[in-house]
Formats: sequence, C-alpha cells, structure tokens
Amino acid sequence: MHIELKEGKRYYSIGEVSKAFNVNTSLIRFWDKEFDILKPKKNAKGNRMFTPEDVKNLQLIYHLVKERGFTLEGAKTHLKEGQKKTLDKFEIISKLETVKAQLVNIKNQL
Repeated sequence: MHIELKEGKRYYSIGEVSKAFNVNTSLIRFWDKEFDILKPKKNAKGNRMFTPEDVKNLQLIYHLVKERGFTLEGAKTHLKEGQKKTLDKFEIISKLETVKAQLVNIKNQL
C-alpha cells in the first residue's frame, strides 16, 4: 500500500488517513494508542492531525499487520528491534512499486 503524500502539506486529518488506507477511523485511533511511534498532534477540538512522518509510520504498521500478517505484539517487537532497518526496506519497496507502476503505465501506452 503506497500512500501519496502531498507536497507541502503538514497535517492530515484522521478521515484523510483512514480513507487513504481504506480502513475505519477507529482502527487508526486504536493503532495510535498501541504504537509509540505514532505521535499525532491534536487540534483545539481534540482531533488527531497526522504529520507526514506519522503517515509513513502508519504505512509501515499497515504493511506489517495487514499485508504481512504480524500480530500487534509481533509488529511492536519488530519495530522496536529493527525500526531503522525495517523502515529503510519499506521505503525501498515503496519506491520500487512506484517505479513498477510507472513502467507498466508506459508499457500500456505503447
């Protein structure tokens, strides 16, 4: 799952994030409580506002839990033990998926 971050956008609402991941807002709130790496700001109304860094971390959590089938505890352990290494691998995979999509698009135009 690759989420397109908008250039210059500093915060994303929980609605935008849940829509991008195609999950309920309750799951995003649950992950926010469960994972220390998520640190959304809260506005005056108490609504969560996610930074681009939070969105990247959510992508990583989504990848581990939804795509690779990790349990929450397994994902937490994995993130703590190798967060930098896991994040680097995930970013490489995301970039490769973007390149692949662009190449398929070019192929289809031929």
